[in-house]
Amino acid sequence: MNAPEKVGEKLRALPDQPGCYLMRDAHGHIIYVGKASSLRRRVQSYFRRATLRRAPPKLLGLIRSVADIEWIVTRTEAEAALTEGRLIKDYRPHYNTLFKDDKRFLLIKVDLGARFPRFQACRIKRNDGAAYFGPCISSAAARTALEFLEKRLGLRRCAAPAPDAETHRHCIDDIVRYCSAPCLGRTTREAYMEKVMEACAILRGARPAVLGEIAEEMSAASAAFRFEKAAALRDALASIRMVVRQNALALRTPAAERERARSGVRELRERLGLSAPPRTIEAIDVSCISGTHAVAGLVCAADGLPRPERYRRFRIRTVAGMDDPGMMREAVVRRYRRLRDEGRPLPDLLLVDGGVTQLAAAREALRSLGLDAIPAIGLAKRYEEVHVREDLAVPPLRLPADSDALKVLQRIRDEAHRFALAYHRRLRERRIRESALDDIPGIGEARKRRLLARFGSVRGIAAACEDELAGVPGVGPALARLIRQTLAPGSS
Repeated sequence: MNAPEKVGEKLRALPDQPGCYLMRDAHGHIIYVGKASSLRRRVQSYFRRATLRRAPPKLLGLIRSVADIEWIVTRTEAEAALTEGRLIKDYRPHYNTLFKDDKRFLLIKVDLGARFPRFQACRIKRNDGAAYFGPCISSAAARTALEFLEKRLGLRRCAAPAPDAETHRHCIDDIVRYCSAPCLGRTTREAYMEKVMEACAILRGARPAVLGEIAEEMSAASAAFRFEKAAALRDALASIRMVVRQNALALRTPAAERERARSGVRELRERLGLSAPPRTIEAIDVSCISGTHAVAGLVCAADGLPRPERYRRFRIRTVAGMDDPGMMREAVVRRYRRLRDEGRPLPDLLLVDGGVTQLAAAREALRSLGLDAIPAIGLAKRYEEVHVREDLAVPPLRLPADSDALKVLQRIRDEAHRFALAYHRRLRERRIRESALDDIPGIGEARKRRLLARFGSVRGIAAACEDELAGVPGVGPALARLIRQTLAPGSS
């Protein structure tokens, strides 16, 4: 089935439900992740004639690159938005970066280790020991809920690490916002912490009685014709309920992902005929351009989920030129010889990014180490076929597109590709920064990038004539002459 037929078949099968959709190119790479209240209406809208006629170039480029579509059905649009954010951060799809929609949702943070903790909005969850609530799809709802809790419980909002009387000199929050003013000693730390913990319990959804009290206050204010106060209470109640729901959803979703990953691992055992589920899977991919800065990236997954602390990078040392099998062989030998010699645990499954050729190289390397008992498979990008033998006469295994086992393999394979490519790019950037061009007056980062992009290397620049160099934007005849004089063979 060719790409247009495959896409057409997927478009007809799309459900009219909320969820996330993933678009892949002809190589199997995820190039875009989106969310929708109706997967059918949203995804089909990309391929309508009116869209194809009027789409801007970037969107048209995305549509023309789509060779396959997958989707994840969610219960609500809010869950779809949270899932979309995680998928974008996991896979870094090209067109999401190009369209600049890799956004972070708002979180509510409180550092319970502070003397007088304060709640604040943030967008990055750090491993700093603080308590976080969210993420919140609606920033307005998060801020409204936060403001209401500050006023209701007398929590401070000033940014001073240790508020004191000097802090209060220009502050009137104890008058206009009901702050309990710990800076003036009007409350003890114990009493203040009780208020903080009550706010945390409300945001976790552990105080439904408080929400009932707010609803009663809203009704009383409305009955007394105090409609402005009733409206403020209504908004606060709706905002707190939204934060509670989304916080609960954020806590539930990782558990659902773990269960689906475990299901995929169990399915892999059956599909591959393994003696036990492959709880530890390692994947290797190689990356190089024109045979330069060849590297390999190894990633690891435990129970189907990434374990970044076990990732490893390799600079290819023994292979020259475009020899992917040779690079794969070197990476496998170096990785598993070390594990063997140090007596460390071996993986339950090795996944290589590629088909029969890459798989044959990996298995040859394992045999040379006496480790051919490690199961090894290849996942080819073109048709997402699983190669279980390095023999072309043995047909590859084709797993269903919605198979949990295939999702596990795709995620690990894509992560290995991303990890190896990121290392390659880092080395390439270092080459750009640390170049012989740095010694030439008038060559800054921008001109250096243009020259290397045009000629590929310093050697290529040195071989170019003055007219070719002068044709690079920002160079010109005088600088081209200086470059030739500096880089010419025999120059000092």
